Amino acid sequence: QVQLVESGGGLVQAGGSLRLSCAASRSTFSINTMAWYRQAPGKQRELVARITRGGIINYADSVKGRFTISRDNANNAVYLQLNSLKPEDTAVYYCYAHYGPGMDGVSSWYDTWGQGTQVTVSS
Repeated sequence: QVQLVESGGGLVQAGGSLRLSCAASRSTFSINTMAWYRQAPGKQRELVARITRGGIINYADSVKGRFTISRDNANNAVYLQLNSLKPEDTAVYYCYAHYGPGMDGVSSWYDTWGQGTQVTVSS
């Protein structure tokens, strides 16, 4: 029902910045929760930041004060601004959406993931 496409990853030096974008195929206004997760080699996927439809935001402790999540319902997108990057931020970053009956034509709850975008931070 909803497809997500991430962009904006790349190679950056420690201390640098990147902006990740996630484009949704349907109105993000109807999506309950959007989030960014990441998965480093050999590690489990972890939550980086989450934003609800009502604007409640949560961050992982490891990124607080450095990363900023935002939601642009006019353009059906969610963004993640990554500042003061560290080598330990290196991972594949995934966009996530949780949506349900609040969306036209949807009668159940769904979780959807994007394909991921690689972020590599060199020391």
